[in-house]
Amino acid sequence: MRPPKPPSRPHRVSLWRYAKLFRADILSAQPARLYRAWMAEFRTPFFRSFLANQPELVKTVLKDRPRDFPKSNRVGEGLRPVLGNSVFLTNGATWERQRRIIDPAFEGGRLRDTFPAMQAAALACADRLAAQAGQEVEIEEEASHAAADVIFRTLFSIPIEHEVAARVFRRFRDYQRAQPILNLAAFVPLPRWMPRFIPREAKRAGAEIRALIRGLCEARLQEIAVGTAPDDLATKIMTTPDPETGEIFTTEEMVDQVAIFFLAGHETSASALGWTLYLLALFPDWQDRVAEEVGQAGDLEFPEMAKLRLTRDVFREALRLYPPVPMMVREAACPEHFRDRDVPKGSQIVLSPWHLHRHERLWEKPDDFDPARWQTENGRSCLREAFIPFSAGARVCTGAGFAMLEGPLLMAEILRRVRVAPVARRPPEPVAHLTVRSRTGIWLQLDRR
Repeated sequence: MRPPKPPSRPHRVSLWRYAKLFRADILSAQPARLYRAWMAEFRTPFFRSFLANQPELVKTVLKDRPRDFPKSNRVGEGLRPVLGNSVFLTNGATWERQRRIIDPAFEGGRLRDTFPAMQAAALACADRLAAQAGQEVEIEEEASHAAADVIFRTLFSIPIEHEVAARVFRRFRDYQRAQPILNLAAFVPLPRWMPRFIPREAKRAGAEIRALIRGLCEARLQEIAVGTAPDDLATKIMTTPDPETGEIFTTEEMVDQVAIFFLAGHETSASALGWTLYLLALFPDWQDRVAEEVGQAGDLEFPEMAKLRLTRDVFREALRLYPPVPMMVREAACPEHFRDRDVPKGSQIVLSPWHLHRHERLWEKPDDFDPARWQTENGRSCLREAFIPFSAGARVCTGAGFAMLEGPLLMAEILRRVRVAPVARRPPEPVAHLTVRSRTGIWLQLDRR
């Protein structure tokens, strides 16, 4: 039995047909040959795009020469009403300054400090699911709730039930429904002054989200000024000066960064947790092994998390099969020559964790769910060269360590309380818009363990 995988499109389609397929689902819009190709080229009347699957090319773009391949502005066009000028969208000196201020908040020692807040969210999630034992539950909704709870507790020391946190959560869902990640600017190079045709509801939701976050940031600044601010991630980031200039973030800059922390830390974590629980439901023998390991670890405090090796391998395997961010787009800042092909300046360089993680020339049984692979020679080799759920190199996700602590912790506390089983009449259908989710939701039967 293999986990569900989107169908591939026919080899050749028109640009108009491709745009429609892409808007509906990024993954099924791609041809099957990408699971074997080292490199593929896609031409439109407006730009050329190259998908790079060969590990050496991925390394060149992400690790060896990241400044020559800045993040493309195309895919992020639909996110700017919420994310503004956040670290997710910027390049060059602006991005470097932002990372110098943000990165210290996510260093190893800070993970220990944020663990109690993360654990409180995990226990609250486990309690909610245990209370629904005996029922069929759409687990993506629950995972989104839990991930948003983690973000607000670790950033601002408030639970998701807090009025402002709950409103941000609701309005962000409204924004996602109103604004697809792909808009006209993804296919046609529009000048900056031209309107982006963002739906009115998306503009309203984006403005309200930013206003709510701005209120939280302004309140925190006042607490910092009088010495009553909690020692959480928001306080750390808002008080960390740029080591080169001594400047700290302005309120508006902090709004940009909090918006991306919420987006990245909530949307991607929810995707990862939902698919992990589904895979464990589909493969109950692995579920039992994880539950046994968690039981042997006892009460989970920060030091005990290092003992959950099997749990971590299961989560890593879910990230391989269903990477939350399926594709990343860079832009060639100068002419290149890849695999005997000329890559003109301005070309889009697509790096696809989805295809790289399932590449038939790299992985043994790439479409199988097999957490044991990470202890094999092939698995260890691919972990180094062909596993990029958090990107890699200079632009590796700041919260990668955070996510690799959060995912196994949520999974462990949930499986300590409940057993999950698939709902046969409601199989999930993987699709990708902003992250990899299920078109029909992920439905699980919950029972007390």
